[in-house]
Amino acid sequence: MLIEAAVGWGAFAYVGADLAQRFGLGFTAIGLIVGELVVVTAFDALDRESHAAFVERCWSEYGDIDLVLVAFGVLGDQDVAEHDTAEALRIIDTNFTGAVSVLVPIAERLRSQGHGTIVVLSSVAGERARRSNFVYGSSKAGLDAFCQGLGDALVGTGVRMVIVRPGFVHSRMTEGLDPAPLSTTPDAVAQAILDGLARDREIIWVPAALRGVMSGLRHVPRPVFRRLPL
Repeated sequence: MLIEAAVGWGAFAYVGADLAQRFGLGFTAIGLIVGELVVVTAFDALDRESHAAFVERCWSEYGDIDLVLVAFGVLGDQDVAEHDTAEALRIIDTNFTGAVSVLVPIAERLRSQGHGTIVVLSSVAGERARRSNFVYGSSKAGLDAFCQGLGDALVGTGVRMVIVRPGFVHSRMTEGLDPAPLSTTPDAVAQAILDGLARDREIIWVPAALRGVMSGLRHVPRPVFRRLPL
């Protein structure tokens, strides 16, 4: 839905894994929407050495970009990651380090052109680490904190940062998992982003009720919190 809505906005960059599956590609992909043209190219979150050159190429080939949506990540295997350093680092390096690696040059380019918006898909899992998925949650917590600080640094430059905090999303990543309360859908997340952009939101909760829920859970004592079925 978000890509369809973006067609005609101007130059738009979408950094996300689902494009690869949508177009039957064997790699994570980036889509660039220029007018009504969708251009898809390869992107590897773990290949950090390639990120700066990738961003430079996007701008050199397509000019100013108005909106960048960073929406890639892996859930990983929590049971394995607790005991296997490689799996833990794969999750962290994809969701956090890989995102930071591409966000820094994106922000620099947007600063240089003097306008633009960065939308980053964080997660409510980053609000407070849970026993059931603390590796994934910690990667999103790091990303969320980084984006809050980067957003503050961008104030006054003409560039704004928008952080999206969805709950459980019925998607390929969560297929086969038991849905959490207040679960949502990709279309609902897309619509919330569109609405949030129209209202100049800095943080978008999906669904909105999660803001109150997480505000309460954040203050639950740890001995009580660890016993909750979360």
